[in-house]
Amino acid sequence: MNHTYQYAVLIGIDGMGNFNRLTDTPCMDKIFENGAYTYDALSLDPTISAQNWGAMLLGASPAVHGLTNSIVSSHPYTNDALPSVFKRLRAVYPDAYLAACNHWNPINIGIIEDGIGVDKHTASNDEELTPIILDCVAKKPKYLFIQFDDVDGAGHGNGYGNEGHLQCITRIDRLVGSIYEAYKQAGILDETLFIVTADHGGWIRGHGGYTDGEKYVYFAATGKGI
Repeated sequence: MNHTYQYAVLIGIDGMGNFNRLTDTPCMDKIFENGAYTYDALSLDPTISAQNWGAMLLGASPAVHGLTNSIVSSHPYTNDALPSVFKRLRAVYPDAYLAACNHWNPINIGIIEDGIGVDKHTASNDEELTPIILDCVAKKPKYLFIQFDDVDGAGHGNGYGNEGHLQCITRIDRLVGSIYEAYKQAGILDETLFIVTADHGGWIRGHGGYTDGEKYVYFAATGKGI
């Protein structure tokens, strides 16, 4: 069945890769039980945040968009020849509410354009970011992009796939569940494409290479027709 969605949300869990398969994620399991998911989606090479979040939001490979962590941290995004999904949506829906909630604020600076009416937010951790996200959902965003960053920090600190990393994934799973419930409360879940994915995984305490632990990521979607 083909279906045109009125709303869409993409929740990106930085550094999760597909390690959620190794820990408890009851919320995501429930959300996507009748949707579609894979643990074998491929991150782009190199497995670094700017390159992969840039690819998702710009629809172009790192070789084309040319973004790096240092660039997005210091330069506003102004490439009119390669507009973000937000700019493309704004051209079609001039009055729509669009929002981006990113723990890693360089996404707001160096990947999403200024001056196009995107409601941008950040916070010092994922728990603090979540109430802001819920407020955005209540405004019924046409498109909402979310990036959680605590899992990647836990991978760098504890080792990817180790206990601290896996425990953090389980904690963030609860936040994903709260966002899903907020869409129910807003009365728009039935018309929403709901997606969760990751930019990359990791190996030992880092990432940027193309080992299996770094390149394979979880991708899941649910909504009418899926």
